[in-house]
Amino acid sequence: MPTTSTNPLLRGSAAGALLISLALMPSSAQRAPTTEAPTFQVDPLWPKPLPNHWILGSVTGVSVDAQDHIWLVHRGMDSLTARTEAGIGTNPPTAEACCAPAPFVLEFDQAGTLLSSWGGPGQGYDWPRTPAGITVDAKGNVWIAGTQPAPSGLAGNAPPAPSDAHVLKFSRDGKFLLQIGHPGKIEGSFSKTTLNRPAGFAFDPAANEVFVADGLGNRRVVVFDSETGTYKRHWGAYGQPTSEAPVSTYDPDKPPEKQFRNVSCVRVARDGQVYVCDRQSDRIQVFKKDGAFVKEAFVSKSTLGQGALWDIAFSNDPQQKFIYLADGKDEKVWILDRQSLEILTSFGDGGKMPGQFYAVHSIATDSKGNIYTTETYDGRRLQRFLYKGMQSVTKGEDQGTVWPTKSTK
Repeated sequence: MPTTSTNPLLRGSAAGALLISLALMPSSAQRAPTTEAPTFQVDPLWPKPLPNHWILGSVTGVSVDAQDHIWLVHRGMDSLTARTEAGIGTNPPTAEACCAPAPFVLEFDQAGTLLSSWGGPGQGYDWPRTPAGITVDAKGNVWIAGTQPAPSGLAGNAPPAPSDAHVLKFSRDGKFLLQIGHPGKIEGSFSKTTLNRPAGFAFDPAANEVFVADGLGNRRVVVFDSETGTYKRHWGAYGQPTSEAPVSTYDPDKPPEKQFRNVSCVRVARDGQVYVCDRQSDRIQVFKKDGAFVKEAFVSKSTLGQGALWDIAFSNDPQQKFIYLADGKDEKVWILDRQSLEILTSFGDGGKMPGQFYAVHSIATDSKGNIYTTETYDGRRLQRFLYKGMQSVTKGEDQGTVWPTKSTK
C-alpha cells in the first residue's frame, strides 16, 4: 500500500513544490490571445511546366481576372543571370534543352495551364524597360507599368536609355489601346500628363477611373480617366499636396515622414476606400477616393532598406475583411484585419522551396480565396496558396512555411 509521510518537513516541502508548480502554470489571462484568421497551404505542383523550354525572369506583377485566370508580367532576358553559361538565348544555341525567356505576359487557368502569352516592343507604344506591375481591369483590359530609372555613369558618348515614365493598356489578347506618359519625359510630382517610374494600378469601374501608384519617382497617387487617359487629380501622403523636396532616410524611431518615400501599390476596396503602400516607410495609408486621408498603420516597422510593404490584396468575402500584404524584405505574407489594420498572423519564410519566398513582390486573390504571389530578383516564380478556411491562430504569431501537411514553425 502507498504510504504518506508523517514528517512535517517533507509534507511542507511537497506542498511548497506544488504551489510553485501551480504558480508557474500559465493562467487563462497569461496565455497568448487567439483570433480567427484565414489559413493557407502552398500548392507545390502549380502552375504546370511552361512549354518551349521557357523560363521566367524576375516576376514583378500578378493579377486575377473575372474568369479567375491568373496573369503575370516578368522582366525577361534582362533579369536572367548566367545566361551564357546556361545557354539561354544564345544564337546559335549552345545546349539542346535550355532555355529561352518566356514572353513578358503570361495567362494561366485555374489548373495552371498556360492559355496565352504576348508582350514586348511593338508598333505605336513604348514597352517598359522594367515591367513592374500588371492589373486586369473589370472590362478585361490588361494594364502594365514600368519602374526602370535612367542609368547613370555610362561610358563613352552613347546617350542613356530613357527611364520608364509611362503606363500601357492592352486588350486581353495584347492589342495596344492606350499609353499615359512617355519614357524619359518627367515633369515632377505636380504634372498632369507625365509619370515617373509608376509601379501599379487600381480601378473604379463606375467612374471609369484608374488610380496609378506613381510611384518610385513622383511619390504620389494620380488618377486618370481609364478610357481617355485624361488627368483628374493626385495627392501625396496624408492627402497633402505633393512636394519636390527630398525625403529623409527612414528611421523607425523618428516621427513619420509627411510625404511618401515611394508608392509601391494602390488598391481600391469595394467600400471605396483607397489603400496605398508606402514601401520604404513600412506603412499603409488609407484614403477616400478624392484623396482625403482616413488612417494609417505601420507593419514590421523596424524593417529598413527596401521596406516591408511591397504589395497588398484583399480577401474575397463580400466585406473584404482581410488584407494580405506581400513583404519582400522579411519574406512573408502578413494578414491584417482591414478595418483596424491590426496584424492577425503571417506565413512564409526565406528560401526557394515551395511555400518559401525570395523577394516576394506582388500578390493577388481569386474568387475561391486562394492567394497568388510572385518573386522578383532571383526568386523568378509564381506560387499559389490554397485557402483552407478560417481557423483559430495565436494572434501575431508567424506560421512559417505552410506546407500541405503542417506548418514548419
